Order: sequence, then C-alpha cells, then structure tokens
Amino acid sequence: MRIGAQMYTLRSHCQSLDGLSDALRRVADIGYHYVQLSGSCPFPAEWMRDQLRRFDLTCVLTHTPPARLEHETDAVIAEHQVLGCSRIGIGWWPHHPEGEGSFDDFVNRFTPVAEAFHRHGALLMYHNHDQEFQHLDGLPILQRLAERFDPDAMGFTLDTFWVQAGGGDPAAWLDLLSGRVPCIHLKDFAYGRKMAVLGEGNLNFDRILGSADRAGTETLLVEQDDCYGEDPFDCLARSYRYLRARGLS
Repeated sequence: MRIGAQMYTLRSHCQSLDGLSDALRRVADIGYHYVQLSGSCPFPAEWMRDQLRRFDLTCVLTHTPPARLEHETDAVIAEHQVLGCSRIGIGWWPHHPEGEGSFDDFVNRFTPVAEAFHRHGALLMYHNHDQEFQHLDGLPILQRLAERFDPDAMGFTLDTFWVQAGGGDPAAWLDLLSGRVPCIHLKDFAYGRKMAVLGEGNLNFDRILGSADRAGTETLLVEQDDCYGEDPFDCLARSYRYLRARGLS
C-alpha cells in the first residue's frame, strides 16, 4: 500500500491557483507522491495535469460536486482522462429518511452516472460519513449501498474516523467491503470525538492496516478535516512519518 494526501486537509490554502500550486509543492516536499484533489478552487484540467507532473505527484481520486457528476457527466469524465485519474468520488450525501437526499434518491440519480463512468473505464467512489450507519430495513445504509451497486459500478472510500463516529469498526468494514476499497481515508479518532494525527488518537491501526491490505486497498489517503488550530501541513507531515515508520511509502 502507498501513502497519499487528501488535499481537503489543506483546503484553506487552495482557494486560488497560486495557493493550490504551492500546497501541492509543499505536500510533495513532505514526501507524498499521491494525492486526492478535493475542496480547492476550480482549475483547468490541463493546468492541474502540468502541476502534478511538475511536483512528481499522481492524482488517484477526486471529490467532485454531485451536481457536476449528475449534470456534466461527460465533461467530468473528459477532465479526469486529462488528469489520468479513473476514480471519481462523491464526498457527501445526507441520506434523509425520504424524498430529496434519501437513499432512493441517490440510487435513482447516480446509477446512470456510475454506468457512464464504467463505460469509460472510470469508477464512481462513495465516501462515507457517520450518517451511513443509520439502519435502513435492518441494515446500515452503507451496506445497502454495497448491495445496490455492483462492484464494477461503485467503490468505497472508507473513512476510518467517520466509521468510528457512526458506531462501526473500521477494520471490520474494510473486511466487509473487501475488493471495493482501492482508496481509503485515514484519520485518527481522539477523545471528545476529535480528529487527530495518525497515532495520536485511539484507533487500532494495526487492525485497520491489516484489513486494508487484505481488502486490496492501494492508497492510504491521510486526511484531517479539522486540525484545531495546528498547521495542517505539519499534521500531514506527522501522519506521513507515522506511516513511514510502519514500513509504508
């Protein structure tokens, strides 16, 4: 497995093209070679392709606004082809009990998107928060999603913090979704329901990384949505060193 950085961690630094370029440079300077693009200002795909080459980075995943996935599907596919990235993610869905934003609404709106991606060699990736651990007809919504979409139609960017926040076991969910988790989000869970640098919270990463390896995970994307006033670049660096000390690169 390889180590990547989720650029959403640095979103406050990425709201202009100059800031985004500098953030990519600093991520590469830490030692990362893989990134997920998320939470930044809009950018031309060709510009980003050139920036990634400049800093010897590879984009393995994006989070793209749901409205673009649904209504600009062909353009999104073309942009990702320029980036050389075949995994296109949806970062959040509310899963209201019914109506707009419900499970059924998601299925109806994004099944055609997933099918279009598959036809072009791409994969729709679903990122969980804690609401996916509500039960729907006796099972967690995340499990219902896995049942409703075939593996070649949708993968999962399992987020360790949010699984724990939803009352789940991150290692067990990696086992359940084996073969469908090419990229996962690693963030630690500290007392007070706080996000933490890897190794500075209470998640059992021996179990999590073992399950990720068995599940076929390729890229471990370090993410920390909230650094609680600390420098997010420093947080990414400490998490990177934690994973490197465990023999990962």
